[in-house]
Order: sequence, then structure tokens, then C-alpha cells
Amino acid sequence: MNGACMQGPIVQLTDVKKIYHLGASQIHALNGVDLSIERGDFVTIMGSSGSGKSTMLNLIGCLDQPTEGTVKINGTDLSLLNDDQLTEIRRNNIGFIFQQFNLIPTLTAVENVEMPMIFSGIPEQERRRRAMEFLRRANLDAEFAEHKPNELSGGQQQRVAIARALANSPPILLADEPTGNLDTKTGKSVMDLLSELNLHGTTVIVVTHDPKIAAYANTNIVLRDGEIVEASE
Repeated sequence: MNGACMQGPIVQLTDVKKIYHLGASQIHALNGVDLSIERGDFVTIMGSSGSGKSTMLNLIGCLDQPTEGTVKINGTDLSLLNDDQLTEIRRNNIGFIFQQFNLIPTLTAVENVEMPMIFSGIPEQERRRRAMEFLRRANLDAEFAEHKPNELSGGQQQRVAIARALANSPPILLADEPTGNLDTKTGKSVMDLLSELNLHGTTVIVVTHDPKIAAYANTNIVLRDGEIVEASE
């Protein structure tokens, strides 16, 4: 399950519903969503708080499962997989980029990038070589590779996070408000980097509140009350 299937959409949601139970109440986070994302797409998912954006991202990222409907990654129906198989799908297919960076504070930049490769069993010397290459691709100067997160600016930390997301060369990058903690200039440089990765074939899916980010995408999806109310190209 390493993403070898190359036919059909890379991400497909079919009649997906997600219901959360809070006591006697039900919250319909997603309500019958249909969505196909093709390989090499750059997609933004927009909507107000509570619209279902994060729920959709968690389903695509194999971090949650729908109450009803199917989610497929590279043609694989996630509902048919056990926890170990879902972990393998995540590791081989998906890189995550978060607003809060989520770097390990006790590790250097290069060690943070190496972490996913440790779980993939890549030998130490090869891990270091690849980590330095991914930092270079993320436009972080080599002089910062041995710095810990608290020694880096917000933009530099996000570049480390992007390099870490690239560590296992996933075909899909999921970004949750990747510029939310950055100033305008730094945020633009991060989006330019994601756009460049997309031009080289990576499928990029960005959850955002910022309409300016939609300009980078070839498909813009707007959610409201758990439903897609707009999908434009």
C-alpha cells in the first residue's frame, strides 16, 4: 500500500458523512460530501469555523473515519484497512504541515526532518543525506540545520515542517492553515514553495481562512455547514 495505484483520483470522497455525538446531541460535521481530487491538483478548502474543513482534512489524512460513505486514497478504500494499514497509508502517501509547526523542541532542524524516515527504516547515513536535501528544497540555509526550533524564526520553522512533510516523498501534502502564524511576506514565501512543489507533481491540499491563498490553487472548495457549497476552477 505505497501509492502504486496510478489510475483514478488520488483522493475521492463519496457521500461522506461525519457525525459527532455530544451527550444526547448530534453534530453533523460533514453531510453527504462528494469530492474528487486528481493527481497534481492544488486545492484549497475554505469556510468559516465549524464548516467541516478540519474534519475533511482529518478524513483525507487517515486520522479519522467517516460515519457513512467512503474515503479512498490512491484507489484504496480506507474503511477496509486496520490501524497498521492506515498508518502505512499515511506514512507512504501523505505529508502533514500544520499552523503550529509541531516540531520536536529538543531536536535540531535536520533531526526533526529525519524523524519520519526513522519510522520507515531508512539507515542513519541515508536519513541525514536526504534530510539535508529536503531542507535545501524547502529553502532553509544549511547553516540552520543544527539549530533547534526555538533558535529559528516562524518562517524557518515552517520550512523545517515542510521539509519533514517531504521526508518520505509523499504524493500528497496536507496543509492546515500553513501561513496562519506567519507575517504576510513569510506566508507568501511559504505558499510560493508549496506552489513550486505542486509544479513538480505533488498534490497539495490546503485548508485556509485566507482568500488570497485561493489564488495559488487550481480548484477552490467552499464548505458551509458540512456541505460543499462552491467548487470552482
